[in-house]
Amino acid sequence: MLTAASMIDLLAVAWFVGAWLIYSLIIWHFSLSGRSLSSAMDHQRRQWMHTMARRDLRMIDTGIMSGLQNGTAFFASTSLIAIGGGFALLNSTDQVYGVLRDLSMSEAAPRGLFEVKAIGLTLIFGFAFFEFGWSYRLFNYASILVGATPSAAHAGEMEAIAAADRAATFTIAAGRHFNHGLRAFFFAVGYLGWFINGWVLIATTSLILIMQLYRQFLSPAARTVILAAGKDRP
Repeated sequence: MLTAASMIDLLAVAWFVGAWLIYSLIIWHFSLSGRSLSSAMDHQRRQWMHTMARRDLRMIDTGIMSGLQNGTAFFASTSLIAIGGGFALLNSTDQVYGVLRDLSMSEAAPRGLFEVKAIGLTLIFGFAFFEFGWSYRLFNYASILVGATPSAAHAGEMEAIAAADRAATFTIAAGRHFNHGLRAFFFAVGYLGWFINGWVLIATTSLILIMQLYRQFLSPAARTVILAAGKDRP
């Protein structure tokens, strides 16, 4: 039979999953509009590839691509470390469970529920690793496509334009998967609230959702690139 505490846990988890889905759907809805930070940056990536096609020397472009790859590799490695931390958390259940039970604002949750929470956190970081790993692979492919783009002398030809579009498509896809991985990291921070209790999970998830929406639509960075993409307001 469900207790009041377990009902709160179910409600909190439902809100956590729902908030993640709501945010993802909002970003997807604006993915082609240029009215969010992510979609406006997609526009900039396409502009970058078309500018690249008109450059004789492309060391700048390869340098930028290398930096993007290194950043993605860093987060992929961090995800693996976080996954290891999740398994270490399961291995030290007694010690950690005792500390969190003392911090709990309500009656102590069952030990089994604590282990479910730890497994859930590990799965979130596992999802992040796959997103970062695929993003890294796509950036590798994009680098090859940059190298396959005809020289600046052919920049106005259809073949060169098509090659730049292909490179842009891969760069945009890599950026989106990188964003998916970062999104998992951000929501994982909110998920940590569940280790205290369900009410804290609701609060931390709501805070993460508000912060993410602000950054996508209202932050100074968002306004700058949204205006550059030709939109008057987010």
